[in-house]
Amino acid sequence: MLRTFRNAALSVAAITVAAAALSACTPRAERPTSNVARGALPVMERVALGANACWFKSRDPAFAGYRLAPELNSFSGRPRILVVKAHSPESRPLLVVQAEGNPARLDAFGPMMGEAVAGRITADVNRWARGGNGCR
Repeated sequence: MLRTFRNAALSVAAITVAAAALSACTPRAERPTSNVARGALPVMERVALGANACWFKSRDPAFAGYRLAPELNSFSGRPRILVVKAHSPESRPLLVVQAEGNPARLDAFGPMMGEAVAGRITADVNRWARGGNGCR
């Protein structure tokens, strides 16, 4: 009886060690490496800073005829940035990027999202929203 108990205890110990070893080998879900705020306003602040630096202050040819119009203090809970014609800022926006909620859900729409630059806009906005910086 004592021998059976000892064998059972050794078996349980062996299974526990094997389970621990296997769990160390399994891939874990990626976690954000930085402590980036994920609410709508902080996300759109990062997007606005990135867009201003990379698209406009850098004099990027793809955005040469446009200007940035940030609307971050929105009472609707949807902070957003607008890209408008440089010499006609009162006209309809050609691009709207907005966020809502926590974590923020981003949405980009407007005529520019149907142009060749749409893929770049999407990649840049997603990078800045995740906390990345820099231009393409």
